Amino acid sequence: MTEVSSLTGRLLVATPALADPNFDRAVVLLLDHDEQGSLGVVLNRPTPVGVGDVLLPWAPLAGAPNVVFQGGPVALDSALGLAVIPGEEGPLGWRRVHGAIGLVDLEAPPELLAPALGGLRIFAGYSGWGPGQLEEELGEGAWYVVESEPGDVSSPDPERLWRSVLRRQRGELAMVATYPDDPSLN
Repeated sequence: MTEVSSLTGRLLVATPALADPNFDRAVVLLLDHDEQGSLGVVLNRPTPVGVGDVLLPWAPLAGAPNVVFQGGPVALDSALGLAVIPGEEGPLGWRRVHGAIGLVDLEAPPELLAPALGGLRIFAGYSGWGPGQLEEELGEGAWYVVESEPGDVSSPDPERLWRSVLRRQRGELAMVATYPDDPSLN
């Protein structure tokens, strides 16, 4: 088996060629990536469900838009919380994933984390890959792998995240941001 170098904290940006409708123009933040597999959340799939409808105590801390996001096609009945907390130490109930981005323990009392939280986002479900599966998709050219920025997690305009992440890249990748939604209409 080949050695897997961790992509934790990086973004997977769906290429226009990716045919899976679950990931059409998706931007996935990888929360865990090793030889056991990969787990992440889609950052740009807001749902019409308000955070207050499912996790009322966390609603005042959620950033705009204050809705639940579909993190992926796996375990849609579970919730994950992500938040940006600058500095070296995070509060009890928060676990650093990469840089200032970390997972929030949604079982913890919100008031424990409230003073430190910046950009809380709630996700229903997640995206997962078994051992070697993501590497296979990368080899097929299904994803671009790019660096994440803390603002990606709490983007106020998630529907435009795919284009804005690509636009900030250098070279040919920035040009992909202009790829039409339906190339047959060109």
